[in-house]
Amino acid sequence: MELLERIERGEEIVGVLGLGYVGLPLAAAFLRKGVKVIGLDTDAAKVDSLLRGKTYIQHIPDEVIRECLDKGFQPTTDFRRARECDAILICVPTPLTANHEPDMTYVVGSCESLVPYLRKDQMIVLESTTYPGTTDEVMRPILERSGLKADRDFWMAYSPEREDPNNPDFETVTIPKVVGADHPDALAAAVALYGRVIKRVVPVSSTRVAEASKILENTFRAVNIALVNELKIVFNRMGIDVWEVIDAAATKPFGFMRFTPGPGLGGHCIPIDPFYLTWKAREYDVASRFIETAGEVNTSMPHWVVMQTMEAFSKRGRGLAGSKILMVGLAYKKNVDDARESPSYKLWELLEHQGVEVSYHDPFIPVVPPSREHGQFAGRISTPLDKAGDYDAVLISTDHDGIDWVDLLERAKLVIDTRGVYRKPHPKVVKS
Repeated sequence: MELLERIERGEEIVGVLGLGYVGLPLAAAFLRKGVKVIGLDTDAAKVDSLLRGKTYIQHIPDEVIRECLDKGFQPTTDFRRARECDAILICVPTPLTANHEPDMTYVVGSCESLVPYLRKDQMIVLESTTYPGTTDEVMRPILERSGLKADRDFWMAYSPEREDPNNPDFETVTIPKVVGADHPDALAAAVALYGRVIKRVVPVSSTRVAEASKILENTFRAVNIALVNELKIVFNRMGIDVWEVIDAAATKPFGFMRFTPGPGLGGHCIPIDPFYLTWKAREYDVASRFIETAGEVNTSMPHWVVMQTMEAFSKRGRGLAGSKILMVGLAYKKNVDDARESPSYKLWELLEHQGVEVSYHDPFIPVVPPSREHGQFAGRISTPLDKAGDYDAVLISTDHDGIDWVDLLERAKLVIDTRGVYRKPHPKVVKS
């Protein structure tokens, strides 16, 4: 197999299609091992930024981009260069439609853009999280429009991304990499390719198994987060602090894993992937009731937070309409600049619907970025925290480490805490 021989000799050229939170760290990992990398993206602004040595992802500094360029990184919008690549790794978004069904627009578009440049003995690997069957049912027929046949003329594999931005304990090369393919030669080549940069590669028997493994990982998290979110509501009614309960339960050294509640789910995976599985399950006449119930719990949390806020205002003799609330945190989790699928957006919408004037503060997101779902907020500017006293309440949606929470509590008139920042009871704090 010529491709495998090129990889074993260290002569392969890798293309990374999609230079975002997944693709850019992956490209950097290959470059550090001396692999030639061509970066493909349709966003000319991103490519221009990279060519100037400038980052657009907070946890990937400019120095890393410059290091990549020094090692020969070639970002481009010219998809003709895909023909030069021995392996192309597709790292594009897989969002949901308005009806909570898989939106394969980016995967389909990526494959279609490669068709004119596909050549023999080339490998195409999908890394985007998706439902079992995508590689074979969606990618294969599109790529075969080139006149080449998969697993004969070119090779296909699936290897789910496992990026966790700003995780201090793990990075791209230290996170085990699951790899699946439907032909033994394709699997051997994919394992060899990733083995060049990843410390541990985990081969599985098919693309469907690899696709399902990623869905399981994120569904597991979504279901357990739903459990603690529901318990937060139950314990709240009982006058019990759910955070104290979790702290106590977490002292058990076996049989318990710590999950924490919040104002909802965010990020590009956990709020989305379980719905991919439930959608696919219906094709097989299987009801995934447990997963769907968890989804309903998690998506209802912003509504519950707003109701708690309304109740807190009512106890203080006023309504929400006409009030001013400062929302702290736009990112979907602490210490990142990623606001994709953030529950903060839903909180913002719901509060404005109640007649609230909403501002936000996020040290990692100084300006609200454009987005398909929440374009009405794009361009709004983060408010300094020293203005907290000018608002009727502060709502903590994301608990970034760099915020002086003691000072914020002193300034604020009322705090709606959805993240358990303040553990001790305080007359200003409403745990929501």
